[in-house]
Amino acid sequence: PLRQLTTESSKPTGNFSPFHRRRRRRAMFRLPRSTLSGILLSSSISSLHRCLLSATVAGSRISPSPSFAVEEYLVDTCGLTRPQALKASAKISHIKSPTNPDAVLAFLAGLGFSGADVSALIAKDPKFLCASVGRTLSPIFEELTGLGLSRSEVVRLVLLTAGGGRFRRTFVVSRVHYYLSLFGSSENLLRALKGRFCFLDSDLERRVKPTVTLLQECRLGACDIAKLLIAVPRMLTTNTEHIRVMVACAEGIGVPRGSGMFRAALHAVAFQSEEEVAAKVEYLRNTFSWSHAEVGIAVSKFPHLLRYSKDRLQCMSEFFISEAGLEPAYIAQQPVMLGYSLEGRLRPRYYVIKFLKENGLLKRVPKCSTIFHYVEKLFVDRHIHPHKEAAPHLAEDYAAACRGEMQTCFRFMNQERSI
Repeated sequence: PLRQLTTESSKPTGNFSPFHRRRRRRAMFRLPRSTLSGILLSSSISSLHRCLLSATVAGSRISPSPSFAVEEYLVDTCGLTRPQALKASAKISHIKSPTNPDAVLAFLAGLGFSGADVSALIAKDPKFLCASVGRTLSPIFEELTGLGLSRSEVVRLVLLTAGGGRFRRTFVVSRVHYYLSLFGSSENLLRALKGRFCFLDSDLERRVKPTVTLLQECRLGACDIAKLLIAVPRMLTTNTEHIRVMVACAEGIGVPRGSGMFRAALHAVAFQSEEEVAAKVEYLRNTFSWSHAEVGIAVSKFPHLLRYSKDRLQCMSEFFISEAGLEPAYIAQQPVMLGYSLEGRLRPRYYVIKFLKENGLLKRVPKCSTIFHYVEKLFVDRHIHPHKEAAPHLAEDYAAACRGEMQTCFRFMNQERSI
């Protein structure tokens, strides 16, 4: 025993004075701070220490502490599919404990994220699970709601722009603040973000603000700029030189800066080369049998023609010219007609007017452009309801035609008359 060992060692040996014997005893009992180191001073106990150390090491090999399975956590807790979890786990393999991920998930649930929302977010941005709730996420989300966004709008904003770590960086608040002012409302901002171009990554000072300034120089008002950028959010991610090319192209199709159609012209030519625009203009001229002057009139009045597919334009040409019998020059003067749905609006209304005319129910045949421009309620009030007695099935047949269930004939009293 240690006590016996030290006692025996303290017995006087040789001719020592009482002073030296007391000093020797105090030195023997002055053990080091570490008990283990003190034990190692005794050769009789060192072997026991080695045995205990070996047993500890052996025990650690037998019962290791469980490691955190990231992939399983992503599947079981976050709701990712196995392929998604396999891809995501490679980005967060350094996580050794579920503590922080659990805190993040609890935070998201408190904001109103559904299980599906969480799965979508984590699949796009796995490192979101690594963010600190207290230092990063909570302050950012509080500032976003402070800008006037509701919790549901914050959820939509995060899901629309998930990925790239945007909502783990403080700059997102200042950028959202700027875009709320630019677009005029949170709903407009969310509409713009539905596209595949996330302009939250664009540098405000070097890219976005110069683009807005250029559009202002084109004499577009704040409302027109907002509408244009909602329709073409990609303009916020490109450089101003490309924007200048679009402006020149819009002017080239006969729409001057400051005109009411300039926003529509910019939208129509956006990210199309001059060659592509020229080819579309030539296709319009040939398809509708227009002269160079007529195609210029049509495009300047309704620039969206340049965004329509060739198939749509061909079908419109066949209907207006071959079926309705309109002159190309008349169509060029009323190009907005080409923007309406052929099956859901143009053809059903044309057939109603034709039916009424053939059955002598019209005192005066209205112009086609007038018929097609009417809002739905006005058309029904003027050309359907007044003929309930003479043509009791007209409303039903017209509604079926608008649904795409085109009738081969409209019914007149108990007879069927072809249209």
